[in-house]
Parts: sequence; structure tokens; C-alpha cells
Amino acid sequence: MKQLIAGNNAVMLFVLVCIWVTAAGCQQKKNADRRGGIAISFDDHFINEWYNLRPLFQKYNAKVTFFITCPDSLSAGEITRLRQLEKDGHEIGFHGTIHGRSTQLIEAEGPMGYHETEIKPGMGYMSAAGFKPTSYAHPGGNHNAQVDSVLFANGFNIIRDVAISKRKLLGFQMYALAPRLMPWIFYDYDKQNAVDALLIDTDSGLTIQEMKEAMQKANATGTCLMLFGHEPLYKAPENGAYGFSVRFLEAILKEAQKENLDFYTMSELVEK
Repeated sequence: MKQLIAGNNAVMLFVLVCIWVTAAGCQQKKNADRRGGIAISFDDHFINEWYNLRPLFQKYNAKVTFFITCPDSLSAGEITRLRQLEKDGHEIGFHGTIHGRSTQLIEAEGPMGYHETEIKPGMGYMSAAGFKPTSYAHPGGNHNAQVDSVLFANGFNIIRDVAISKRKLLGFQMYALAPRLMPWIFYDYDKQNAVDALLIDTDSGLTIQEMKEAMQKANATGTCLMLFGHEPLYKAPENGAYGFSVRFLEAILKEAQKENLDFYTMSELVEK
């Protein structure tokens, strides 16, 4: 009986979400001052794996953002590779010192304790390595207004959250939205500094057709589609690995080129 109730609630929520996103999507009009764009970012500490994608980025003249976590463990080789990626035109952002659950940290330690644990040490390591991040990605997409206020007070000009197109709860499909019906993953160049990017990892279940439709929408509306992933994978994930298919990424880059989309780093969105 409880499962039936949960299922009915899931269906109702799905219907309400669909109605809302459809209405919101209809309100998005063409930005006459901008071409469509795409902003892709990558999270965590897969630096060597990201570096190996340089030829792919160069092939499509793409620039992206790398959000680094646990910078205390950066090796000399990783720093060299990050500097080269930055020289290539990519952005080096920050993803936390310990990759902690921000709301729990700030509840337990207060704003100052959160800053001293998650922000200050890691930014010190980044600075020592020669990087000055101005963009931040929430670990696990976990945050609240108090967390955001600490980040903005520390000089970040844009902070990125997580958007997922499909979500299950207790085995029930809560929603399964086509990316083109998710207006919050399209940047309107309106100086908004708290944004959402769509997860493209393999467990997202996204298809290249859905990506094509989303990029066509970005082109048609003069907005910027925001996407993100983790580790580059060349086969199905094994042993708890999480990340995106390199083949899927190349299909996205190829379609972005076809749609003549401009590539943006995260900080560039608010600087334009």
C-alpha cells in the first residue's frame, strides 16, 4: 500500500514538473545579441585523464573548465599538465579542499568553520601551484544559501550546481526530463552567478539525440547549454568507476561544431 501511495505521488510530481518545465521552456526567447553556446566542465581529480583529451579538444577548438578537488595532493606532474591546459585556453576552477558535504559542514562548524575547512586550505594550495580560481563547483551539488554566501564572499564570480535529467526514488521514476525541457541548464547571459549544469556521466542515461536537441535549442534561443562530467571512460564503468563516455563527449563536441556554438569556460559566462 505504501509503495502504491509513493508511486501515485511520484506520478503526480512528474506531471507537475512536466507542466512547469514546459511553461518555462515556452518563455525562453531568442537572445538577439548572442549566438548559441556550450559550457562543459569536469569535476574532481582526474587530471592525467583529462590531459589525455587535449587532442580531442583541439580537434573541435573547444575550451572547458576543470574543477579541482583535494589540491593538497597535486603532484608536480599534475600541476604542469594543468598549467598546459590553462595555457590552451581552458579554465582551472575549484571543487573544495576535502569534497565535503557543505550543508553538514556549515551546520556543524558555522560559516567560519566551513571556510576554514573546505575553502581556505584548498585555495592556498591552488595559489601555491599558480592558480587563481574564480569559479566553484559544489561537491555533490550539495549547498544552501548560507554556503553560497561564503563562496561569493571569498571572491568566486560563479558557482555551479548539479542538474540530472532522470531521477528515481524507491524504485519509482520520479521524473525523466528531456534536456531541452530543462531551462535551468541554459544560460541567458544575464549575469546570473549561481547556475546548474547537466550531468553527462554514463549513469545519466542521456542519448546523443537528446544532446542534439538541447544544442539546437541553445542555437535557436541564443543561450548557452551547460554540461559536466567526471572521469573520461573508454569502456563501460567497472569497480565503482564513474564518468562519461569519451565517444559520447566527442559526439557532443562534433554536434556543437555543427551547430556553430561558441565554447565558454564557466567564468566567461558572467564576464561576457
